[in-house]
Amino acid sequence: MNQLTKMALEMGPLVLFFAVNATTNLMTATAVFVAATVVALATSYALARTIPVMPLIGGVFVIVFGGLTLYLDDELFIKIKPTIVNLLFASILFGGLAARKLFLKLVLESAFKATDEGWRILTWRWAFFFVFLAVVNEIVWRNFSTDTWVAFKVWGIMPITMVFGMAQVPVLMKHQLPEEQGDKAAS
Repeated sequence: MNQLTKMALEMGPLVLFFAVNATTNLMTATAVFVAATVVALATSYALARTIPVMPLIGGVFVIVFGGLTLYLDDELFIKIKPTIVNLLFASILFGGLAARKLFLKLVLESAFKATDEGWRILTWRWAFFFVFLAVVNEIVWRNFSTDTWVAFKVWGIMPITMVFGMAQVPVLMKHQLPEEQGDKAAS
């Protein structure tokens, strides 16, 4: 699957969520978000015969928390979804570190070849970053309007995450394995 299609499948439901919320309300936007997520996951599977782990996990949470939001007619569930997802990711990464497992390496090793020390540093940083995102989500949804929260979720979290990710490139470069060593480590 090409990168543009992949990005459209991953970002499309979120952009629709924002657009529909801007023109209607959060409940309608949530229904569209859930439906678009199901369509995106099905399309991803139809095109690639697989669904990447992160979009699958995110999709399950959208379906569960979006479904609870609609079924119980309560905005709380869709608003706390990012907090719960980010705390879950942080817990998995912190738990892995405590068990001497580098779960971030397992997920991203096919894209980046780095030493275990590099993966450990990245795992700590991403775990704390996920806690940061959870705290920020709580602050925004509790202290600002729903429209502000939706805009921040769509146009704030993604750029913050991209900037944070780009800031991790020096760690990857410093701890990068030479190509042949990376190939041996993957075997």
